[in-house]
Amino acid sequence: MNTSEEKKSLSFVEQFVKEDLEAGKNGGRLQTRFPPEPNGYIHIGHAKAICMDFGVAERFGGVCNLRFDDTNPTKENTEYVENIMNDIKWLGFKWGNIYYASDYFDKLWEFAIWLIKKGMAYVDEQTSEQIADQKGTPTQPGRPSPFRDRPIEENLRLFEQMNTPEAVEGSMVLRAKIDMANPNMHFRDPIIYRIIQIPHHRTGTKWHCYPMYDFAHGQSDYFEGVTHSICTLEFVPHRPLYDLFVDYLQEKDGQHDYRPRQIEFNRLNLTYNVMSKRKLKALVDEHLVNGWDDPRMPTVCGMRRRGYSSQSIRNFIDSIGYTKFDALNDYALLEASVREDLNKKACRVSAVLNPVKLVITNYPEGQSEELTAINNPENEADGTHTVIFSRELWIERDDFMEVAEKKFMRLAPGKEVRLKNAYIIKCDEEHPCDKDAEGNVTTIYATYDPETRSGMPGADRKIKGKTLHWLCCQHAVPAEVRLYDRLFAIENPAADERDFRELLNPESLIVLKNCYVEEYLKEKKAGDFLQFQRIGYFTPDLDSTPEHLVFNKTVGLKDSWKK
Repeated sequence: MNTSEEKKSLSFVEQFVKEDLEAGKNGGRLQTRFPPEPNGYIHIGHAKAICMDFGVAERFGGVCNLRFDDTNPTKENTEYVENIMNDIKWLGFKWGNIYYASDYFDKLWEFAIWLIKKGMAYVDEQTSEQIADQKGTPTQPGRPSPFRDRPIEENLRLFEQMNTPEAVEGSMVLRAKIDMANPNMHFRDPIIYRIIQIPHHRTGTKWHCYPMYDFAHGQSDYFEGVTHSICTLEFVPHRPLYDLFVDYLQEKDGQHDYRPRQIEFNRLNLTYNVMSKRKLKALVDEHLVNGWDDPRMPTVCGMRRRGYSSQSIRNFIDSIGYTKFDALNDYALLEASVREDLNKKACRVSAVLNPVKLVITNYPEGQSEELTAINNPENEADGTHTVIFSRELWIERDDFMEVAEKKFMRLAPGKEVRLKNAYIIKCDEEHPCDKDAEGNVTTIYATYDPETRSGMPGADRKIKGKTLHWLCCQHAVPAEVRLYDRLFAIENPAADERDFRELLNPESLIVLKNCYVEEYLKEKKAGDFLQFQRIGYFTPDLDSTPEHLVFNKTVGLKDSWKK
């Protein structure tokens, strides 16, 4: 690869990293981190950050650590920690070490004490509303807090008091003393500690006072030796504060040869979805979806349960790239990536979702035969499996019309079709079907040409009709099939002023109870990739058992949302 080609293949983030390494910064060392807050399950937006944080370390021979930003015990628990780790592993990445922001609570407390002693932090007893009001606006400078110049000894005493069981939440905060007139609002004496009287999932009741994200994040990077802090664009205005606090730490430690470099890229937003963890949690808590791993959710575990492959998600993220501009990505592009990957991996099987009986009148009663079905025409190594053919079959109700339109190329009176892996059949003209009292077709009648079985010379006979999938009635297994669609009914729910709950797609889940599938599918389990021929890609659900098979629709064979 020549230099110009390499630049084209590198994202701007990777190009920065490459230049830093070539310049010998940090001694040629590369260390990144992925720092999720364990307050929910990670979604595909986090997956984009994971691919960058871990991927850049892999590409340039560095290390990526996993660090949980557990500074708010009101929202965090070990369930989220465990599932985040599972999702990262499923995506195909390995971390160097696992850290927690709570590992640094003692160091951060010590740093806060140092700031107070330097006259660079103070305890404020205003209400949150008063603090917000006196911060000013982006065009008007803020006003100093009445507590801004209280004596250092008093600040130290009150700060210690904040970390006691008796401290009242909201009664005091610790603020860094920076610049109330700075045009960057983050510099207007930011809050760096607040009181939270809830036990922490790791430290229990040791702490009653916890650092804010902006105070813990950059310092944690510094403590760990992170060289490149890669994050999303909303952190651009936070970067000067990130650098300032690291500068203070360098002054405290008496060293000036190392500072993590923060680089920002655009978030991943998907049409017909929301990426707000707060909104996703509300959907779960209010039972508007069936848990964090509901296959309609944009969570990594939801996509896994739906049957998406980890490679298809990574391919999609690679295809949309990393820029400095936020954009709304079309969900259809993700589905196209899933289709492309599953086409190489999925086992081809037959399933009939809306069954009607087909009787081959000239096939001997009581006879059956084994036919061979290719598992995946894209990969010969996947082999074959056996299907049973007999006189009575299930086919899709939509594959028959008693009065056919001119362009209808499936089964109709006098018309021929080919049955997949089997024979050419012809629908009876005189008596094509039986119906019930309501006029619904109950049984279709046809004859078969015994010389046209797949692999026989007559199989080459040309007909106008399509090839239909089918199942032997005697050997078909009942199954429940769950058809999933877009979670929201509008393209960009995040931009809509209505409550997001009102925007949910009422047809995002349709459950079909009376389906049939091949016996072969009893062997399949959650995570296996299947193509129901002529229908789409599916996977067994976590609820599926050999006694009650359940399948989730992953994606259709074609994009049904093209405008």
